Amino acid sequence: MNANMLMIHYGELSTKGANRKAFISCLLHNVRTAIKSFGLEAKGDRDHIYVYLKEDNAADVINRLKEVSGIQRISVVMKCAATLEDIKPSVLALLNDEKGVKTFKLDVKRVDKMFPLDSYGIAVEVADYVLDNSCYSVDLHNPDAKVKITLRPEACYLSCHDELGLGGYPLGMIGKVTTLLSGGIDSPVAAFSLMRRGIRVEALHFASPPYTSMAVLDKLRDILTCLNDYQTDIKLQILPFTKIQEAIYEHVPEPYCITIMRRMMIRLAVAVAKKNHCLAIATGESIGQVASQTLESIGVIEAVAESFPVLRPLCVEDKLSIIEKSKKIGTYDISIRPYEDCCTIFKPKKPKTKPRLEDCLYYESKFDYETLLKECLEGIETLYFSEDKETRKE
Repeated sequence: MNANMLMIHYGELSTKGANRKAFISCLLHNVRTAIKSFGLEAKGDRDHIYVYLKEDNAADVINRLKEVSGIQRISVVMKCAATLEDIKPSVLALLNDEKGVKTFKLDVKRVDKMFPLDSYGIAVEVADYVLDNSCYSVDLHNPDAKVKITLRPEACYLSCHDELGLGGYPLGMIGKVTTLLSGGIDSPVAAFSLMRRGIRVEALHFASPPYTSMAVLDKLRDILTCLNDYQTDIKLQILPFTKIQEAIYEHVPEPYCITIMRRMMIRLAVAVAKKNHCLAIATGESIGQVASQTLESIGVIEAVAESFPVLRPLCVEDKLSIIEKSKKIGTYDISIRPYEDCCTIFKPKKPKTKPRLEDCLYYESKFDYETLLKECLEGIETLYFSEDKETRKE
């Protein structure tokens, strides 16, 4: 198609009331950032964002925009004057540019209600012109090409092709969250799900050397590089978790070790989130998937967060759907690389699936975990992952 621009449709943003302008402004900023390397211009209004193409690179630009949250649909469009004299030959030119088209259908949206003809009248006039000046025929049920005509006061936009966007809300519009990142399949998908809903993500990883290999950093780096497609800069914080785990397995009965360990992780995650001004913490948990993710376990573990929000984007997802999503965002092959994290290294043979809060409090009283948590927070290491694939330490 001989397109000269792209029309970006908002989707969920259209449901916003007084905040709609702020959402659109945020999305426009993100779109401009995404297409900066192409040297293109973007402008927005209440209904759409328009990207003006310079050369035949629509496919590359669309692929980049499909990674921007908040975009519901992208139309490849030809812009012409809002007059029948210009619309008629432009529609014919558009059809001539399509390959293998014999039949067509017109879909007219008359946004400009001052236009003298209604939508049906416009469709009849344009169709008659095309039929009189070509060998095409009309097929209302199964056309080779469906031409959308959007008539607005300032111009008319013609399109044959739409691409689905990521949907959701513009990144950064909803706030910032600390998400636990293990290096497995689930947590990167959880992070992506948050980004898609407009939430900026900061990652938190619990390391247990020498029980776990520091090669996990290569794995995390590759995962975050994939996620940089959706959030161009991501902060990763690594906490030394070894001493806490050793204390747990020394003082706590084996069936309760995972429960107590997860409670410690939540305590640390909340502390890190508050320090970084994040509004919540998030995990890759899916209800019932493992012993620590039963409803009873979740309740006992989350109790230590007190009133601080804990998000679980994948809570009702099954493993197959999570795997499918991880493949789509490119993290699956990285996540399945051989590596044992702190949870699998210390995994008990018979974990408690229905732990009791009073038992957890009793076992935690057996050792000075608060001092260990403080040491852990003092030993935190921070890395930054940006779109240019470089990292720097804080």
